[in-house]
Amino acid sequence: MTHPIRTLDEQDEPALLRDQFRQLLRYRALLVTGVVLGLLGGAVLALSGEDTYTSTGEVQVRSATADPFATGASADKGINIGSERQTAVSDTVGTLAARTLAEKGDTVEARELLRGLQVTNPPNTLTLRFAYTDLTPRLAQSRATALADAYLKIRRQRTEDSIENMADGYRAQMKPLVEQRDQLERSGGGQADDTDNARANLVVAISELNRKIVELGALDTTPGYLNKKPVAPTAPTGAGLPMLLALGGVVGLALGLLLSWVRLVFDPAVRSTRELVRSLGAPLLGTLPRERGAAGGLLAIGRGGSRLAEEYRAVAFRLAYDPAFARARRLLVTAPRGDNAAASAAAANLAAAFAEMGREVLLVEADLRTPSLAGQLGPAARDARPRWAASGEEDGNWPSGSRADVDVPGAGAFILVAGRPVDNVPRALTSAAVGRILAEGDRPGAVVIVLAPPVLSYADAVALVDRVEGVMVVCDPREVHRNDLERIREIISASGGSVLGALLHPSRGRLARRRASREQGGSRRDGRRKQGRRRGSPGTRSPGSPEEADSSGGGGGGRPGPETTGDPSETLGLRRPFGTPAGRP
Repeated sequence: MTHPIRTLDEQDEPALLRDQFRQLLRYRALLVTGVVLGLLGGAVLALSGEDTYTSTGEVQVRSATADPFATGASADKGINIGSERQTAVSDTVGTLAARTLAEKGDTVEARELLRGLQVTNPPNTLTLRFAYTDLTPRLAQSRATALADAYLKIRRQRTEDSIENMADGYRAQMKPLVEQRDQLERSGGGQADDTDNARANLVVAISELNRKIVELGALDTTPGYLNKKPVAPTAPTGAGLPMLLALGGVVGLALGLLLSWVRLVFDPAVRSTRELVRSLGAPLLGTLPRERGAAGGLLAIGRGGSRLAEEYRAVAFRLAYDPAFARARRLLVTAPRGDNAAASAAAANLAAAFAEMGREVLLVEADLRTPSLAGQLGPAARDARPRWAASGEEDGNWPSGSRADVDVPGAGAFILVAGRPVDNVPRALTSAAVGRILAEGDRPGAVVIVLAPPVLSYADAVALVDRVEGVMVVCDPREVHRNDLERIREIISASGGSVLGALLHPSRGRLARRRASREQGGSRRDGRRKQGRRRGSPGTRSPGSPEEADSSGGGGGGRPGPETTGDPSETLGLRRPFGTPAGRP
């Protein structure tokens, strides 16, 4: 089954953005933590800060003019509003306002008074907006009024001082002219024409200077108007509790998204199904839904219609029409690492789905370390001689004598070759008996499904790949790493097989994973205990015990412990050829 896999760069940008946003939503704990921190910060700011009040007044600035009603007269002539704003917040204004407030009983220093003042200029206007913030409405109003009045007084005083200085300059220029005129008038005498001309010029110059002095005295020195008087505010200024909570929630959400993005960048797990397909080099066969009813038993098929059963049927149909699988009709089901519960459920349900399609299905449990499939199937697995599977001698070894007929209500039946703990797992998996069982997939209408341990935990799956060829990886995308998938692809390709696809199952949660790990550890200890009993002395077991009956190397109840020749780790049961009955030498 080969499908073109487009790289991430070839995807459209909206799809990539949606995919990245879904990946960020995977880390809900970080998002919730960020929002909670933001809300707490907003609540702390709202509850810990003191209420402040702001009183605002507006002053319209104007320049001194002789006739404000004359044609072409402009109020903004010679005004630099930026400089006026700096004057409004200067120490001179603050000192004058503090002196005025002290006369009214409000003693405050100039610098402290200016800390609560904010002067702004609305665009395209000659207006200065005085905003004063204080802890009480009364102080805010009185200090805003004092500062605005102080600014107008300072500006008027500076204008009047400028006029007076200019008038004094004109008078200083006129004084020698007047003295010269008086001297000419006293001298009199000849050359009357020259004297008259000089006197006339002096009179004209003196008259011009007098005119300028008179014009300066007639100037309107009004510095501006208090268009909006400061009033006592009735409500505190600043953002209230709802606004701060909303702002904190937004900031917290942004913080959570940032933390999620950082976590996503350094997360080695598979971040999306597209990345899983690219890392594994195989298509996605299906995604199992999360159903509560799935915990009632291993087989979802046969318990009535459900989403889980339909997904297994869809995967089986997809495999049935896959040219790579139809050529060999053999499938190896395995997980990347960890427990094998999801792979066991997938193998059993796929066997039931193929049996429902009318195929003769043989399910081989190649997990010889912690076999549990027969126990999970429960009453559905009945010990019986298969009707169609190849027969062999019953020698007590695996896989001989380990077959059972599994009935699936409403679907049919399939043959189960249950796993059994053995002393030498690699030798058992590569034996001729296993080869004969896997060769049964060559029969018309037959399907062989092999359940192997996790491929990255043990080499058991690798030992079977060359005879099964097609591999299906069952994994949880939140638990498997990208490096693990790439390694699985390389291992299977190097062993002569191919990955047919991946089957995703939902995460079972942290508690379920711990419980499965404990159960798997208990099964592994039980398997080692049974192997130890088979290797132990006659005094450690009684004749006819179940452990002795299930042993692949055991003989009669009075046989001594392991016989070794050469290699002390090689037992008699392992040295006996596969297919030889247990009672034969």
